[in-house]
Amino acid sequence: MPREMKIPGPDHPITIEASADRMRARYSGHVIADSERALTLKEAGYRPVIYFPREDVSMEYFSRTDHVSYCPYKGEANYFTVMMDGHIAENAVWTYEEPYPAMEAIRDHVAFYPNKAEIYAFGPADHPAQVRGSARVSATRRRGRKAAALALGPLRPSTARRGGWSPFPALRGRMAGQYAAAS
Repeated sequence: MPREMKIPGPDHPITIEASADRMRARYSGHVIADSERALTLKEAGYRPVIYFPREDVSMEYFSRTDHVSYCPYKGEANYFTVMMDGHIAENAVWTYEEPYPAMEAIRDHVAFYPNKAEIYAFGPADHPAQVRGSARVSATRRRGRKAAALALGPLRPSTARRGGWSPFPALRGRMAGQYAAAS
């Protein structure tokens, strides 16, 4: 039986933005991801999730698992276990290898569960990523820098203290350093 594919919209908005910051992931005291091209995915009422390009991640510490989950908006997620210095974090990392068309921007990216790895900003990105995808792309202002935003929901004026536009009013004002598990 085919799985249902849903399109993000006003009832379930999803945005993907290029991070204005250089982002890192640390596991067992070691930096295992370091990127100026990370993406921030904001979905409905969930906390933002940082997606790192695979080429900016130390994939040699990852082992593919059989675990799979499904999101009707993003597609099928595959998982990795992180192994380093005798520490093991099972299914700590996920990826959408064949995301649905609206989520094409996260192809070739991985995300970490926040309770398994520490995700943090490490200064401003000198060369932030450009967001790819099939949906309309709009420019937004973040920390004084332009970032591409994949706007999949209705655009509404932001009430955030720095101004700008946000298609995701439910997350305005929340701390960007907190991330959600894959849905």
